[in-house]
Amino acid sequence: MKIAAGKTIFNPETVLKAEVTMASASDRSFILPDTFAYPPLLNSHDHLIGNWVPRAANKRPYINSHIWVEDMKYTPPFLERNKVWTNDGSFKLMNGNAPLIVKLGIFKNVFSGVSTVFDHCPNQVDEYYNLYPINVLKDYRQVHSITLDNWWGGLSPHAEMEASKGEMPFVIHIGEGMDEQTRNEFNVLCHNDLLQPNSLLIHCVSFTEEEIKKVAAVGASICWCPGSNYFLLDQTLNIEACLKHGVNIVIGTDSTMSGSPNLFAEMKETRDHLPELEARKIYEMVSTNAAKAMYLNHNEGQLAENTDEILLLDAKMDDPFENIIQADMSMISLFVYRGKPLYGDYEFLKEFDVNISEYETFSINGRKKFVFGCPQEILTKINSYLNYNKNFPYLPFS
Repeated sequence: MKIAAGKTIFNPETVLKAEVTMASASDRSFILPDTFAYPPLLNSHDHLIGNWVPRAANKRPYINSHIWVEDMKYTPPFLERNKVWTNDGSFKLMNGNAPLIVKLGIFKNVFSGVSTVFDHCPNQVDEYYNLYPINVLKDYRQVHSITLDNWWGGLSPHAEMEASKGEMPFVIHIGEGMDEQTRNEFNVLCHNDLLQPNSLLIHCVSFTEEEIKKVAAVGASICWCPGSNYFLLDQTLNIEACLKHGVNIVIGTDSTMSGSPNLFAEMKETRDHLPELEARKIYEMVSTNAAKAMYLNHNEGQLAENTDEILLLDAKMDDPFENIIQADMSMISLFVYRGKPLYGDYEFLKEFDVNISEYETFSINGRKKFVFGCPQEILTKINSYLNYNKNFPYLPFS
């Protein structure tokens, strides 16, 4: 299938009026001047088991997230989720009904054009990472946070960093607050030699400009989650200092227990709070910057002329970078990953050799859509445990 969009965004620096070819589809050609073609997006921080709604907080704003981690357990959303799946403390996410809720998180990402997501949790069995139609990053090491260590499972911080061998991201929550304890976390990180080029530091709200300069000098990455930060803390990372000193900044949604409904909403959050931030810079954070931070292969976050993955969006704005920042679920005409159509306008589905029984259909504003997998079936199962119908804002039909 050949697609000639109005503009094709090969990467943040290369925007052309050019045709792309998908060998996994039919030989038909489509001239689509009212669309823009992008590579699928990359979400650098999520907790797939945590994508319940609404946001969970009794006492916000918090002075640090460690207080919220405990307070969250007594909030109505958390207690409601317990009706479907109760965490036994093991964080083994193939057990019980955990896969039902994790799949909600997967579809949260599918419906916002995300092909790769980093799920911050203890490393799971291989089956977990092979279960989903998008790439749930498998090669990583992690610690929950400096202050809470690996309370949810995993090795010690030193052992986790050593196990990374510098060849995969070492991911840790840090600086998520503004109290003295949280401000000291950067010193503890450095003292324990955990600030390395492969460090992917999540939140960093408390970081001073000098600390940000040190992150830049080492070549580590920072994941910015403004939606979660503003909700829990009423403040966020010093993004201006990060850009000034050349830190590799990426964007993550966090879970919907604290963060935005999906990656589209998270990009809007950045624009709402920093309207002067160049749209192209925001786009870099969900494409090439994210590929670097997650140690993905060189073509992730970029589009090739001959490709097996694409994100085709309605063109509602002249600037393709502003367009994607203002995008929503209804604007996705076609999302293909690894040759498999995952979501889009139903008219495209017949261009692929697929098993129709693996797809569901629904309409948005009279526009017939398809989606791979069974999200409506998953929602029905969840509703059966709750004994009422639950709405999730990242599902376009709930």
